[in-house]
Amino acid sequence: MSEQKPSQEKLTIEQLSSIKVMVIDDSNTIRRSAEIFLKASGCKVILAEDGFDALAKISNEHPDLIFVDIMMPRLDGYQTCSLIKRNARYKSTPVIMLSSKDGLFDRARGRMVGSDQYLTKPFTQETLLNAVQTYGLISKANQQEAE
Repeated sequence: MSEQKPSQEKLTIEQLSSIKVMVIDDSNTIRRSAEIFLKASGCKVILAEDGFDALAKISNEHPDLIFVDIMMPRLDGYQTCSLIKRNARYKSTPVIMLSSKDGLFDRARGRMVGSDQYLTKPFTQETLLNAVQTYGLISKANQQEAE
């Protein structure tokens, strides 16, 4: 299995406006902060409160990129990521874990369930947008290959 290297190219404003980003977090504050940061850059944003809410919305919305909190009730971020990556239709959708934990074990566990990147909270607008820049092009390329 070949791992794709993040591109050094930057998405244009027009390309960013075509990127659909899902943010899954049980914290209203985190969801709203991410929404403000992403919408300010032109991204379309889909919000979900937990893994179950997200899984229902993913099949309707088809996000290009997913940010998922690790610590959530009912279905945690690891379980949510694993379910997304096991679905043939969404396995190439980039999933970025969000967590206040920054331990090696947490990062390794994220990789084991298929996450593409791991961001530590609190995140900044810059770190969120860098992830969108990095994985947005990969997601679009994957979609074009699938068509």
